[in-house]
Amino acid sequence: MSRPASGAPGEAGAQIRFDDNTLLPLLFGDHDRHLVRIEHALGVVLRSRGNEVAISGPPSAVAATEEVLRTLYDKLKRGLPMGGGEVEGAIRMAMGPGGGGTAGTANLRAEPEPALTLRTRKRPVSPRSPRQADYVRAMQSNDLVFGLGPAGTGKTYLAVAMAVSLYLAGRVERVVLSRPAVEAGERLGFLPGDLKDKVDPYLRPLYDALYDMLPADLVARRIDSAEIEIAPLAFMRGRTLSQAFIILDEAQNTTPLQMKMFLTRLGEGSRMVVTGDLTQVDLPAGAQSGLRHAVVTLEGLNEVAFVRFGTGDVMRHTLVTRVLEAYDAATPGDDRDRDRDQPPRFGVVDRSS
Repeated sequence: MSRPASGAPGEAGAQIRFDDNTLLPLLFGDHDRHLVRIEHALGVVLRSRGNEVAISGPPSAVAATEEVLRTLYDKLKRGLPMGGGEVEGAIRMAMGPGGGGTAGTANLRAEPEPALTLRTRKRPVSPRSPRQADYVRAMQSNDLVFGLGPAGTGKTYLAVAMAVSLYLAGRVERVVLSRPAVEAGERLGFLPGDLKDKVDPYLRPLYDALYDMLPADLVARRIDSAEIEIAPLAFMRGRTLSQAFIILDEAQNTTPLQMKMFLTRLGEGSRMVVTGDLTQVDLPAGAQSGLRHAVVTLEGLNEVAFVRFGTGDVMRHTLVTRVLEAYDAATPGDDRDRDRDQPPRFGVVDRSS
């Protein structure tokens, strides 16, 4: 599929030939925008002619670019969707943990194995960074997983995708999604409507993720039948949740007692994922975050997995990553999640070595 190509002194070159011309418009993007993005991200020069793409640049960058193009082309051959998100994900996977660094230090990583692709009714969902791949593996192999890190890293989205995938496969009987109803530094005052109308605004991100993976009418029917439940954390007290996939989102806004209450809802045949960002605590001043307390308390348990995302895993606009880095630089270390950029810990498997 590829062969070496000559380049300038200190540079390498390669040429890739694709065997299906009909896929190239999708691979290259409108006006070659996908190729342009790869050039900018990896510091290479790409030239397309017919069914061939010539790559020139630093040796490691050329190797990473070959990996990206092969990954994207293989996705298209398998009938998977192709867009800017898939391109960004392939770049991050090729560049190694966190998707950061420069092309000159690219750490080649293979495309996520098919077992990491989560099947939903609307679209398959695959990890777009090495840390996201670690997160999916953790959810597949552990009954209790903590996903920690900044917004936009896919913590909640991938957890919902895993829940939907297992539900559709019949491996769990219901999906339970919960959030603490804590205002983000605002006082909204009286909200009109019944109880559902009052709490739904706090749970809207969970609805959005579900609607991205299941048809709206199916979500409505499953909510009516209680096979999908979206509820504030306060509604979890006194329950035992069996044969369910349970997600607690925005867990940094729980108290230690609330967190203990939630974790002890885990019933037979259930799995639980807890997500949160310890830099975004909206509790009253002086109140201890239940998420921080749980991390300290449960860190030594072999049956619990912790996956920590960093700013390099942010999947939103590239400016978001720079904004988070700027805030981190301006914030005292004691107020940040000191463990954020440590490798994930997976129960009895030590992945940091």
